[in-house]
Amino acid sequence: MKRRSVFRALGATAASVALPRFAFAQAAYKAEYKMSTVVPPAFAWGRGGEIFANLVRERTAGRINIKQYPGASLVQGQQDREFSAMRQGVIDVLCGAPINWSGTVRELGVFTLPFLFPDHASWDAVMRSDAVQKDYFDLVRKAGAEPLAVGETGFRQISNSKHPVVKPADMKGLKIRVAGSPMYGEIMTDLGANPTFMSWADAQPALASGAVDGQENPLEVFLAARINALGQKYVTKWNYSNDVLLFAIAQPIWKGWTPADQKIVREAGIDAAAQQVQLVRKLFADDVEKVRAMGVDVHVSDPRELEQWRLATRRVYARWKAQTGAPLLDRIEAVIEKTRKA
Repeated sequence: MKRRSVFRALGATAASVALPRFAFAQAAYKAEYKMSTVVPPAFAWGRGGEIFANLVRERTAGRINIKQYPGASLVQGQQDREFSAMRQGVIDVLCGAPINWSGTVRELGVFTLPFLFPDHASWDAVMRSDAVQKDYFDLVRKAGAEPLAVGETGFRQISNSKHPVVKPADMKGLKIRVAGSPMYGEIMTDLGANPTFMSWADAQPALASGAVDGQENPLEVFLAARINALGQKYVTKWNYSNDVLLFAIAQPIWKGWTPADQKIVREAGIDAAAQQVQLVRKLFADDVEKVRAMGVDVHVSDPRELEQWRLATRRVYARWKAQTGAPLLDRIEAVIEKTRKA
């Protein structure tokens, strides 16, 4: 599928400098710019970061050398610390899911509200909206980073080791590992589950030992990490949340680059994001069949069941809409409503 755009920038943002570009680069550019990703290039998310780094290196003839650090290793595996580490100068480049940073900058998790996007058509329409793009990029800049583009982390599904999950009552008592988002914790609590916050590195042994019963992630992650081997026997494909994958540069770093290099890096981000979205969609198209082939019980929620899930999470939705930015969410909801009527 060809995408028309993924959150393009609003134009050049830096003034020209008096020194020749080569002299500027030699005087001010770092030998390496550190980029954090939660997962390695074996996953579409990590692959997006790899594509971006390679494009920047090639198009700047090595002037800008971005090195990828997967596993959130720059923050000891604690992905919820990435944005604060970027502000502290530990991380130069972000290729990550804003939901992980919502404890630091709550407004950046605006796209992750439960059951906000009914399908990919609505997600695409929102990402193509100039008004949504401007408002969201303004939030990123205000938080301290220069946004380039967004990819897609993928619709998140839930798995567990105990029993099939078809309706909200089936969640009662399940211990579920969630990413570092307070909102995800509230969703699980309202559904009757017991949320446990931990990094992905810590989650894997916890699942294997039975310390937690389940987890929520795109099925691409389930497949690539072979989560079935960690005792996960039941999967529900309910598409409850789909975050963006934000490509962004720490503002002090961005301001140190020439306008010409800023343009190159921005275009590389846009191109990498478009390629990364294509990877996510290809994996999404047949993920159920592949997970079932691993011997896992997969339930795909039907429209009636999805409505039950929406009703069960509406309190959390309303609360987080107010906290993450109601005006922007009003815009997003209006775009989604148009896609429903199309």
